[in-house]
Amino acid sequence: MLQQVMTEPKVITFREVPAPEPEQGEILVKVMNIGICGSDIHVYHGQHPFTSYPVTQGHEVSAEIVKLGEGVEGFHEGEKVTIQPQVVCGKCYPCRHGKYNLCEELKVMGFQTTGVASEYFAVDAAKVTPLPEEMSYEEGAMIEPLAVAVHAVRQAGDVKGMKIAVLGAGPIGNLVAQTALGMGAESVLITDISDLRLEKARECGIEHTANTRNEDFGDAMLRVFGPDKADVIYDCAGNNVTMGQAIQYARKGSTIILVAVFAGKAEIDLAVLNDHELDLNTTMMYRNEDYIDAIRLVNESKVHLRPLISKTFSFRDYDKAYQYIDENRETTMKVIINVQE
Repeated sequence: MLQQVMTEPKVITFREVPAPEPEQGEILVKVMNIGICGSDIHVYHGQHPFTSYPVTQGHEVSAEIVKLGEGVEGFHEGEKVTIQPQVVCGKCYPCRHGKYNLCEELKVMGFQTTGVASEYFAVDAAKVTPLPEEMSYEEGAMIEPLAVAVHAVRQAGDVKGMKIAVLGAGPIGNLVAQTALGMGAESVLITDISDLRLEKARECGIEHTANTRNEDFGDAMLRVFGPDKADVIYDCAGNNVTMGQAIQYARKGSTIILVAVFAGKAEIDLAVLNDHELDLNTTMMYRNEDYIDAIRLVNESKVHLRPLISKTFSFRDYDKAYQYIDENRETTMKVIINVQE
């Protein structure tokens, strides 16, 4: 079978390796689609602090079950699935208390361990999640980033009836905003400096948008929410500007949740954070229940994934996919690799 290998930054090769056989408790899948995310792009440019080379990428994935290993039940050949890419120890404090997304020894496929960028992949059955038959493989490959959004929204508790602001309208910000609406938020405002991304947000059903090049974030919140402003602000851009906006304009006593991986070391006004008694919270990846809810939200048409797909490339054109992203940074949302093409 064919397997992708990034031997060093910006150098992608393909090699022929034997197709794996599923061991006891494993499932062999035929990989269909793989999504490229911001962290993958960091690896491509040699900017990911926790990835070494060579590495086989791929963690946002849809697949079809080919064969069940001994002892595997509850699945069948031909079933459409996705894979949860976390590899955890199961023994540390977070793992023992159900927070395995915070495992002390956490490894993620495609970064610290072999990713799914192969024609076939053998994986622990516990990491396999069924997809509805009517869901496309392209959408199935986007359940992973949607699970990130679901977990992030959940960090605020039950958002039903809440007013939510989302800073950053890239793929994750868009999905956080859609998820908040899908989970019953009263109203959601999303901001960005890209009109295209804000147009995509409106296409996905996010009514309230603001380009903060032209409109102050504080004014936008007053326009959309009135003087009480937002109950929760999600920072999905992760830089000093957006976090500064969140702290400066948040309603006193409200909550800010950092979703994005922050770019560099933060320079933020902790005096205002303290004086306004703001809760600054964070979020990390997802757990199984987030995958289940992500699939449900798509199935119920409460989250729309197709508008976010910018372009699809064949497996052999993995490198061209990254080149396309680099050349179209401002207009690209999600690029998909079709492994079987």
